Amino acid sequence: NEQLRRLRGARERLAAPSLMAEVLYETRDRFSRRLVIDRGAAQGLKPGQPVIDAIGAVGQVTRVFPATAEVTLLTDRQQTIPVQIVCNGLRGVAYGGLEPGTLELRFIASNADIHQGDVAVTSGLDGIYPAGLPVASVARVERDVRDQFARIVLVPAAGVHSHTQLLVLLVDPQLATRPPAPELEAPRKGVRK
Repeated sequence: NEQLRRLRGARERLAAPSLMAEVLYETRDRFSRRLVIDRGAAQGLKPGQPVIDAIGAVGQVTRVFPATAEVTLLTDRQQTIPVQIVCNGLRGVAYGGLEPGTLELRFIASNADIHQGDVAVTSGLDGIYPAGLPVASVARVERDVRDQFARIVLVPAAGVHSHTQLLVLLVDPQLATRPPAPELEAPRKGVRK
C-alpha cells in the first residue's frame, strides 16, 4: 500500500499523463535487463515511452504486445539516458553498466568535478524523460593518468527489483520535443553541495 501511495504522489507531480502497470516477471536472459508489465497496446503503450517508479527513472518500453509490454531497464547494456550532475550541472549520457545492476557515465574528462555520492538526474534533452527525475548516484570514479576519460560507475536511484508497480509516462516518443534543461541552482564557487 505504501508503494502505491508513493506512486500516486509521483503521478500527481508529473505534467505528463501516466498509466500504472504491474510487473509480471523479469526476463530470463542473462545478457539483458528487462521486465514484462501487464499493460500493452490496448492501453496506449508505445515503444520508447519512459517508465518510472516513485523514486525516479527505471527504463523504457521497448516492445509492445496487445496486453503486455517489455521494459528495458536503465542497467541494460543497450540502454542510454541523458543525465545531468546536480551539484555542477555537468551533462553526459549514462549507459547500462558492464557490472550487473550499474550504469556508467562515459566520455567524461578525467579531471571533471565528479565525486562519489554525486547525484545524476534526467537532463530532459532527449524530450522523452521529464527533466529532473533522479537516475543514479556516483558509486565510484576511477581516474587513470594514461586515459583522458574517467570511468564513472553509477548505482540506479530507482528500486527496480524491489517494487511490483511502475508508472509508464504516456508521451509519444515520435513527437518528443527537446525542451530546455531546467535551471539548476549553481553551487557557490569552491563549495560542493
